[in-house]
Amino acid sequence: MQPVRVFFPFVGGDTFGGSHVSTLSLIAGLDRARFEPIIALHREGGALGDYIRSLGLDYRLLTEPGIIAPRYSRSAEDVSFTRFLVRSVPRLVALLREMDVDIVHTNDGRMHANWALPTRLSGAAFIWHHRQGPDAAGVNRIAPLLADRIFCVSAFSQPRKPIRSVADRLEIVRSPFDFSKEIPSRDECHAVLCTELGLPENAVLLGYFGVLNQRKRPEHFVRALADIVSALSDRAVHGCVFGKLEIADSGLDERCRSLAASLGIGEHLHLMGHRSPIEPAMAAMDAMLVTALEEPFGRTLIEAMHLGTPVIATEHGGNPEAIRDGDTGFLVDPFDPSAFVTPVYHLLQEAGLASAITARAQEHVHDTLGTARHIEQVSRIYDDLVSRRRRRAYAA
Repeated sequence: MQPVRVFFPFVGGDTFGGSHVSTLSLIAGLDRARFEPIIALHREGGALGDYIRSLGLDYRLLTEPGIIAPRYSRSAEDVSFTRFLVRSVPRLVALLREMDVDIVHTNDGRMHANWALPTRLSGAAFIWHHRQGPDAAGVNRIAPLLADRIFCVSAFSQPRKPIRSVADRLEIVRSPFDFSKEIPSRDECHAVLCTELGLPENAVLLGYFGVLNQRKRPEHFVRALADIVSALSDRAVHGCVFGKLEIADSGLDERCRSLAASLGIGEHLHLMGHRSPIEPAMAAMDAMLVTALEEPFGRTLIEAMHLGTPVIATEHGGNPEAIRDGDTGFLVDPFDPSAFVTPVYHLLQEAGLASAITARAQEHVHDTLGTARHIEQVSRIYDDLVSRRRRRAYAA
């Protein structure tokens, strides 16, 4: 029997994040005797294309037809909604039929919007992989009408008010994580980063990891850092922000610098930019502070738990589904930056607490979030979708 053809479209370019890493990990691990993944990049390859090829995968470049885009990222290459419906949709339908695609699996808002209708018209099954919050318009208004399955990365991210029930098609599908067997020495990584920053070896390093946007709240991280610096005045406490601006001209990095200066901690904040690989930096931290609101199920906190870095996260979004407070990490009031002070204090002052917390965290994520389990779950759903589709075709 011919393998099931699963189509994965993305917007190409130099910006990619956790959704791309998760999806490409799935693609790389699919059983090729059962599934034939087809990756397509709109517009250009860029850094995402390079990353795809570094995994031993290939992709098809789609420079046409034009697609629609949200206002903040629209360019001259994009088309109006009317033009999309009249000209692009028929061509996308034809492309899916030409490739004899069985399933289209989209993984971000823009690809959901562009491929939902063409997939439905082509007769292929459509998976809407939802990685945003519960109030996102698309998953509440479009997915209930056009998706055969809705994957949500956490119970929190399930659509809050879908226009019709999705109970028969919704699946909680946790993101996959490739847990490397070799974990860098945290002491060595800490020493190297302290040397790079010109800090004493006993400096306390607190990390923010992720793109800089309003939802992840880097400014809240700065305020939390200020409170910790004040509370631990006898220690050299420094905050390291790893990541780049989600929107290039947002000015969020400069606002963080200005806020730190106004709070008297300008020399304690270090904007480190994007780094790859990120593991040495993450392992160097005495703790990761996750300041986000509405975070469906963050990758970075799971990666930190794997590396043995203690995690202190807001009790919001999908964070409580990843962390058991006081057992595998700490959960704090999402609206009070000073709430981070007490967990940091206890981690530094109580002998054995950090090692006990991180040992349980490692065991938890390894047992529940490995790539093999994710691939097994998704493969089972693929098989079910195709079986249903073929039964409908036979009955017709």
